[in-house]
Amino acid sequence: MSRQAEARARFAACVGRPEQDIDLAEAALLIAAEEYPDLDVAAYLALLARMGEEARRRTAGAQSPGSALQALNRYLFDELGFAGNAEDYYDPRNSYLNEVLERRTGIPITLSTVYMAVARHGGLPIRGVGFPGHFLVKLEGEGEEIVLDPFNRGAILTETDCRKLLHRETEGRAVFSRDLLEATGTKAILARMLGNLKGIYSATRQYAKALSCVERILLLAPDASREIRDRGLLLAQVQRTEEAIQALLRYLKQTPAPEDAEKVREQLRALRMQQALLN
Repeated sequence: MSRQAEARARFAACVGRPEQDIDLAEAALLIAAEEYPDLDVAAYLALLARMGEEARRRTAGAQSPGSALQALNRYLFDELGFAGNAEDYYDPRNSYLNEVLERRTGIPITLSTVYMAVARHGGLPIRGVGFPGHFLVKLEGEGEEIVLDPFNRGAILTETDCRKLLHRETEGRAVFSRDLLEATGTKAILARMLGNLKGIYSATRQYAKALSCVERILLLAPDASREIRDRGLLLAQVQRTEEAIQALLRYLKQTPAPEDAEKVREQLRALRMQQALLN
């Protein structure tokens, strides 16, 4: 078994656990392990644990959740130097947790993953928030909820701030509701990470890498229609014609009246013609 195949198998086993038993950081590192075959997952998990223990020491004397968060922010952003990579946002390294830990820069979802992992080891109940266009985290406890933005040095966001952020990220297309600040499950976080990588690799025509992202999303959500369709389209791009045909047929069969049905059927006709020419 190749190291990439081993990483895929370990990822499948990790996300096959009950949702509450999936370690987000471990699964994120196993995503990276397909791109970095020599990656030592255990070493990075140990690093996060050490950071968490240091964070616990920094927050031990805090008189309130707010002051504990201030101490955590000072440690992560002032002392360790973690920061959002606004200059090269779509660099794929920003989406791989090992690179984020080494380079101390990333995008909202990976910096939030670091924040959650360190906070968990440090005893702070921080959860992820799949806010549209910009991943956030929040502290929950004792009837209190504090929303933070790890991409912007752990800034605390008011509801007004969240409304402005939503307007900016969606160019005014989305309407704010408190539901947008609900905690996000681990599988959904991992699917969003992989979706980011899929978009980057598709845009740069690295179709084999985009396909590997889709296939891992389908390990998380086997019936995700859009991913089944995209798997078929990407299989076509890497010349796996028969598999592409089967994936697109599955998409049409399980998706009631999709808007893109005619485009998919046209793709199927082209693939079958291509297949016929090869036989």
